[in-house]
Amino acid sequence: MAEDDVRRLAALERLEEKRRFRTHAVVYVLVNALLVSIWAVQDADGFWPFWTIFGWGLGLAIHGWKAYYQSPITEAEIAREMDRGA
Repeated sequence: MAEDDVRRLAALERLEEKRRFRTHAVVYVLVNALLVSIWAVQDADGFWPFWTIFGWGLGLAIHGWKAYYQSPITEAEIAREMDRGA
């Protein structure tokens, strides 16, 4: 496989991960808005949607970090790991 093909596949994978994150974020907002709406019409003690918003929000933050800030694995890192395992 040519170097350009490898770079193209890596770029495509990063773009797909960013798209999955954006979908995840939209679902997070919609579901939690629904939960807050249900809470608002109930006569419940305490803000119970907090637990879903907080827990799922942590997962969403990790997904966002992975999609936008985690650097791709380089050939140098692969070679170092292969040498370490030998």
